[in-house]
Amino acid sequence: MPVKIRLQRHGHKGYAFYHIVIADSRTPRDGRFIERIGSYNPNTDPSSVDLKFDRALYWLQVGAQPTDTVRNILSREGVLMKKHLLEGVKKGAFDEAEAEHRFEAWKSSKEAKLNKTKEQLTAEREAAEKARLSAEIEANKARAAELAKKKAAEEAKTKEKDNSSENSEEQEPKEVE
Repeated sequence: MPVKIRLQRHGHKGYAFYHIVIADSRTPRDGRFIERIGSYNPNTDPSSVDLKFDRALYWLQVGAQPTDTVRNILSREGVLMKKHLLEGVKKGAFDEAEAEHRFEAWKSSKEAKLNKTKEQLTAEREAAEKARLSAEIEANKARAAELAKKKAAEEAKTKEKDNSSENSEEQEPKEVE
């Protein structure tokens, strides 16, 4: 039976997430599957993957064919690298300890890149938030200055009106009977 490692869609319209499953290639996309080995959520930034590493490696070694997207996910997670190194051990290119050392070195560099990217994204978000806040403060200051100017003009107008009514009362002598 031809076995595939593929994505099974879940979620609702416009907000999909996927289960990574082992399935017979003849079954429908969201149909019956043999085993669920993880999940993939492209909605987060960066996208999050939860994967049973050992089971994915096992299914690759017994001949399951990943789809293009799943191949990219497995490559990012290091499953394909581990498979490649284990094939090198089988061929006698190096021993298992060397393979494990190479894999750990690759994994640590990959994690360092991911952490750097996450830090950069958070720094960009904080900078954008700071810029938005300063723009809002400036807009509020401008609005307050405009309101103060308008209030001052209204007060001047009312004072002028009061002064003119007082002047008119002073100019007209009151008749006393």
